[in-house]
Amino acid sequence: MRKFSEIPYTRPDLDSYKSEMNGYIEQIQNAKSAKEQFDLFTACNKLRNRISSEQTVCFIRHSIDTTDTFYNQETEYWDEFGPLYTETDNRLYHVLLNSPYREQLETMIPKVFFSLLECSVRSFDPCIIEDLQQENKLVTDYNKLIASAKIEYENGVYNLAQMKAFTSVSDRDKRKEAYDARMSFFEDHERELDDIYDSLVKVRTRMAQKLGYENYIPLGYYRMSRLDYDKEMVASYRRQILEDIVPLTQSLRQRQKTRLGYDRLHYYDEDYQFASGNPKPIGSFEDTIRAGQKMYHELSEETGTFIDAMMEYEMMDLVSKAGKESGGYSTYIQDEQAPFIFSNFNGTDGDVNVLTHEAGHAFQSWQSRRITIPELSYPTMESCEIHSMSMEFFTHPWMELFFGDKADQYRFMHAQDALTFLPYGVLVDHFQHVVYENPKMTPGKRKAAWRELEKQYLPHKDYEGCDLLERGGWWYQQGHIFAAPFYYIDYTLAQVCALQFFVRIQKNDPDAWNDYVELCKVGGTQSFVQLCEYANLKVPFEDGCIKDIADTMRIWLDSIDDSEF
Repeated sequence: MRKFSEIPYTRPDLDSYKSEMNGYIEQIQNAKSAKEQFDLFTACNKLRNRISSEQTVCFIRHSIDTTDTFYNQETEYWDEFGPLYTETDNRLYHVLLNSPYREQLETMIPKVFFSLLECSVRSFDPCIIEDLQQENKLVTDYNKLIASAKIEYENGVYNLAQMKAFTSVSDRDKRKEAYDARMSFFEDHERELDDIYDSLVKVRTRMAQKLGYENYIPLGYYRMSRLDYDKEMVASYRRQILEDIVPLTQSLRQRQKTRLGYDRLHYYDEDYQFASGNPKPIGSFEDTIRAGQKMYHELSEETGTFIDAMMEYEMMDLVSKAGKESGGYSTYIQDEQAPFIFSNFNGTDGDVNVLTHEAGHAFQSWQSRRITIPELSYPTMESCEIHSMSMEFFTHPWMELFFGDKADQYRFMHAQDALTFLPYGVLVDHFQHVVYENPKMTPGKRKAAWRELEKQYLPHKDYEGCDLLERGGWWYQQGHIFAAPFYYIDYTLAQVCALQFFVRIQKNDPDAWNDYVELCKVGGTQSFVQLCEYANLKVPFEDGCIKDIADTMRIWLDSIDDSEF
């Protein structure tokens, strides 16, 4: 493991890679035993991990500085040639799936691996390579557009992430001014955003139809490796959120309005939770990072070792700056066996969320770093988010380090946000189902569809004074809708699991932390439902699971006198 700044990057040679991989594939196909196939598969994984590492290093360095000419060019290379590397992987998948020794291989390789391969085979064919290249380019165009924001505000120039810090200040007029300044970027680029998304919907629909699907939805599910559930189960789950969670979240919005002493809760008020001001990290960005290191040392021996390595080897880039891509993520560099955390610190409570949420992802990668099969390093996306969202709750006892005497405020706000997120998360999912079921919708009708769904899941929304939001333009700022279709219900499923850990923590369950660590260790070697059961959690699709959480959380929230905040 090297410091991130010391990791070299070299663009791979596609022809050499294909030649070497095809050699492995031919040998695997002609192998005389399961053991021989397994050994060859293990050898070719070293090559695949090296290529993955090069691509990941490029991705990180580009997102840190989107103005860097070299990594801009390299990103264009991966946008164009990445699908061609995928094509070779797909040939390997076909050989392994059709192996005469598959039954024996399944005793050497976790069975979920073969289920993942089946998803990959069903979601790829060489006939869609040009479409994948176009999709990559369009997503890059969206990311570049978002990163290009230079918003003039109060004698400064800020990007979108930095502007978020101004939308939760105590002065209501200033909040509105900052919010509107931020939204003006999306209004100014409305046509461009519509064109990018319209092109994405069309290219994804085209790919699906080439592969024999009626629309993009089944292809999207395969691309997201949905192993345990289908769109009907998801629709039923959304209904449970609507019936059991929305009434609770609306009561929480009413409490917020009462705390603030407002007659109406406008769009620019939602991020402002307390009349005394939202809790903010005390001290500098460096103080926040040091507090995070102390927290993880005290939480457990495993997390202490983890955070020391992340800092020693420069596997974090946390502070917002000009030219940096928006948002936050955790990724994993295979050859270094090292997670990397990327974020945009801006002086809000979101900075602490990064040190818990993204660090939860990174901790899972760290705990399961001995898994060398790249498809199994991470579980599927909804399972990945269990690690991140649960870590947010496991770190609650250390919030005084970040917020001082406002730590209780943060804990209340965080639990409230976890619940109010659920309707929003299923709204994003519902919207995408509507869009891909109706790929010929005009941009205007898409926005209208979003607004109608908002009125179901988020009926408190009051957009008076902002034309774009009233017309249904909120989703422009939700990058997942552009870059990772159907990757959003995952967050809600994981949040339901994380809230179960929260309940166990409140009950002083001595096994809660150990179950969490063991969950991290197994990485992606089990499916979502299997992982829930492995960690002693209810599967979110089960009847009554959502209602039980709503009832328990209502009791906990009602026990707190938030008027004191």
